Amino acid sequence: MRLIRQLQGALLGAVILAAALLGAAAPASAHDAAESTSPASGATVAAPPEKVSVTFNKNPLALGSQMLVNDAAGVNWADGAVEIVDNVASQKLKPGAPAGAYTVVWRVVSSDSHPIEGNFAFTATTGAAGSTAAAAVPTMGTAQPGTTPAPSLPADSSEPFPWSIVIFVGTAIGIVVVLGLMAKRRLAGRDEQVDDGQDAEHQGAGN
Repeated sequence: MRLIRQLQGALLGAVILAAALLGAAAPASAHDAAESTSPASGATVAAPPEKVSVTFNKNPLALGSQMLVNDAAGVNWADGAVEIVDNVASQKLKPGAPAGAYTVVWRVVSSDSHPIEGNFAFTATTGAAGSTAAAAVPTMGTAQPGTTPAPSLPADSSEPFPWSIVIFVGTAIGIVVVLGLMAKRRLAGRDEQVDDGQDAEHQGAGN
């Protein structure tokens, strides 16, 4: 009976451990997320800014970072490498960017070494200084200079399912089950020995 109680206690402990690990898996596996952009997503600005930026909830890694600033014709106006300071990744633009719509496509490596990516768009009503296409274009609303919190995370941001946690929990439960079967066989062997001993005593008493 004592062995059975120990087995039940070990199985209960494994179930509690599995529940705790699965409960902690979601926040633990969450990667860095974009909190805001500059210019704000969907904003209309007077002219193309000197640089664009994305602010994250944690400090991303500089390795493998990339940011494209494409105009309506698909020309990339990014100038040089992405600059990361604390939790802000920024990209300078080449001089003379024209008026019109821009799409910024970014990709960085999050603080947990997983790549994350996203995009946002803005419109410039006039070209930058030195631009040969400085004609005004229809605006999308009131100019919104500066950094404004984005309404939601980029649609194409993704987070993988924490399979490593699930595999670990499954392995732990499997070990407990194997130990339980071994203990059960050991207990059955002891019961057979007790029965054999009792039979021997009865035979001795009959003689």
